[in-house]
Amino acid sequence: MSQSVLDQLLEMGFDKSRAELAVKKSDGLPDAMDFLEKTENTPIEELLEEEESGANVAKVADGTVAMSLVCNECGKMFRTQGEAEFHANKSGHTDFAESTTEIAPLTEEEKKKRLEELRERVKAKRAGQAEVDKEEQKRNEQIRHKATRESHELKEELQRKEQMKEAAKKRQEKLDDQEAKKRIKARIEADKEERRRKAEQAKAAREGRPVPVPAATPPPAPAAARPAATHNEARLRLQTSGGNVMKTFPADTTLFEVAQLLETENGLTITKFIQNFPRKVFEGNLDLGKTLKEAGLVPSAALIVQ
Repeated sequence: MSQSVLDQLLEMGFDKSRAELAVKKSDGLPDAMDFLEKTENTPIEELLEEEESGANVAKVADGTVAMSLVCNECGKMFRTQGEAEFHANKSGHTDFAESTTEIAPLTEEEKKKRLEELRERVKAKRAGQAEVDKEEQKRNEQIRHKATRESHELKEELQRKEQMKEAAKKRQEKLDDQEAKKRIKARIEADKEERRRKAEQAKAAREGRPVPVPAATPPPAPAAARPAATHNEARLRLQTSGGNVMKTFPADTTLFEVAQLLETENGLTITKFIQNFPRKVFEGNLDLGKTLKEAGLVPSAALIVQ
């Protein structure tokens, strides 16, 4: 009988240790399921400890057959020792005695009805837990999607800034090239004029004419002072656990954005950046919210990633 009840409990999905204890403390499948339901939130270690301690039960007089157990503190009667111990654990009552009063057993119809009620409660509870698990999984999926979307948006923003920086660099290179061509052309013209003047002077000397004096030419206008260099990007050498990584970022990129990019590309978990020369440690929301320019990492720097 006990083995059959144990098999049924295991088929229903109950833990083996709890199921074995329920069989030991109950009389049949309904009692076992009732015990499991009432003790589902009690740790198995506590149940086993209570099983070893047992309840304090007074014996009936010699020669008298005990038919039940009674709690002297509340008067409730029990068919089995297991039921009395369960009551003791829940109520804190410790004064029990054997009784000659027989408790009428449940009819087959009552047993069947009680078993169906217990099964329905177990089924409803599992359905409720499944719904809770489903909602939890849904929330976790939403968090994962949000993190993926934010990471993608950050990557797109960094790419956009990189493209803007590259376009500005090409425009500056084009202007520098135009200025260089103008300087070369002016130099060629000056050389041609110098050769022409020398040729005229040589011809005048051969013909006995006065050597023409070149008209005073105004001094060349001083070259416009080039504006002080403004660094719009930072070239970083990042020392990670997987090796060194070279990256170029716009100067207004924050250290938090750098950390997010490294986490996305390399799967790192980053809490701080360390600069050795000069010694600086960037960590926490205040430091990671600084731009590379504000942190003094422009135009280049070497950082240890931790």
